Amino acid sequence: MKTIFGPVNSRRFGSSLGIDLSPALKQCNFDCLYCELAPSATTDTQKNIVEVSTIIAELKEHLNEKIDVITITANGEPTLYPHLDELIDEINKIKKSTQTLILTNSATLIDENIFASLLKLDQVKLSLDAISESVFKRIDRPHVGIVIDNIVQKVIDFSKAFKGKLFIEILFVHGLNDTEDEIQKLNDVLLKLDVSRVDLGTIDRPPAYEVSGLSYKELHDVSLLFDASLPIHIASRVHAEPNNKYYSSEDILNTLDKRPLTIDDINLLFDEDSKKELDNLLGSSKIVIKKTGNLEFFILHENEKRKRAK
Repeated sequence: MKTIFGPVNSRRFGSSLGIDLSPALKQCNFDCLYCELAPSATTDTQKNIVEVSTIIAELKEHLNEKIDVITITANGEPTLYPHLDELIDEINKIKKSTQTLILTNSATLIDENIFASLLKLDQVKLSLDAISESVFKRIDRPHVGIVIDNIVQKVIDFSKAFKGKLFIEILFVHGLNDTEDEIQKLNDVLLKLDVSRVDLGTIDRPPAYEVSGLSYKELHDVSLLFDASLPIHIASRVHAEPNNKYYSSEDILNTLDKRPLTIDDINLLFDEDSKKELDNLLGSSKIVIKKTGNLEFFILHENEKRKRAK
């Protein structure tokens, strides 16, 4: 089966050419409730393996200067791929100015070799859905022996060591990790990280199990529970329903003080009069636009230096 897919236009990462390190079947150390793939037994190794030479040959056929990022992923967990270090080295030889990115559930960071391999990438997105062991086990259904406390410590360590762009993704499941207690625990950990952006998401595709996601309004409310210094971004919009309320200039400034917003957020939250108020605030430089990765955020001018950004 083909290992290369795309390119796809990612709002967060630009034009992305994907590498699927497990194209034939799901091979994962998690069996997440929300996974778009069918339920399956967890594993800590890959048994169906594609050769590095095959992947690189296919990549050369599709790689061009219009690609912003080469995204390493899998039907499952890409860091289970046994030749990951060699693959990253070979990609780095041919990628030129194109960025490299991996999407991982973070669990294998406890392996020193994988930890070191991921340091060679330009961008890394780590998933972190829960901090409490009980919530972690219910949502992510990890392979035997995987302990969330160990993962959290390695995520902290990695954020300090990594020189590229680091993204954290939290996927919220209704009634599980959306409690104030769990959000506070996530918040406390995030404040220890050096991170470019924190993406809040929810269930966008039919899940493996009978669980439900949050609405855009619920995700927005959740985002306000995190510390205002964190670079929070609401990434999921499938359940987005326009709110279109009036926000005065003072309301806008108060909202942006708590949480920077993208133009997508603005279009969902603000009515037309509110957007005019926003334009006036931009014109008077009370609000500025700050780019983080491929996203532009509206932020208070006075907060520009306060906001955490790697």
